[in-house]
Amino acid sequence: MHEEQPLAAEQAQTSPAANDAGEQVAALQAQVAELQDQYIRAQAEVANARRRAEEEVAKSRKFAIEGFAENLLPVLDSLEAGLAAKDASNETLREGTQLTLNQLLAALERSKVLAIAPAAGEKFDPHLHQAISMVPAEQEANTVVSVLQKGYTIADRILRPALVTVAAPK
Repeated sequence: MHEEQPLAAEQAQTSPAANDAGEQVAALQAQVAELQDQYIRAQAEVANARRRAEEEVAKSRKFAIEGFAENLLPVLDSLEAGLAAKDASNETLREGTQLTLNQLLAALERSKVLAIAPAAGEKFDPHLHQAISMVPAEQEANTVVSVLQKGYTIADRILRPALVTVAAPK
């Protein structure tokens, strides 16, 4: 029995160290499991955020024109009412057409579609105007002589340049 006591003493000495190491391993394994769980949750959260963002972009594209269409519906109603009038005089039709044009211009303006209509003598701007021809004129060279077709911008972006004739150099 004398020999067993040193073994028991040895086990007593290594046992607390082994227990500490075992506890550290268990604690580290628990920490690894927790970090893996957090990582998986973070990945799922990123995937959900990406999916929601893609859905929002798809909805924006699909319904982007909705506001513009709502602005045009009164114009459509006015045109239909004008066509339904059977015994309207030319003057009444002209007045109705002018009112409908005003509605259309207001609808375009609400949708940030603005006309480019340079005045005669205004300096030619290739960013806003498209020169169709150069004509001899009393004006300074490279200035607008006449507008053949208005241009339009939408939210500060050129939708269509104004078609103009430009004064030729003398």
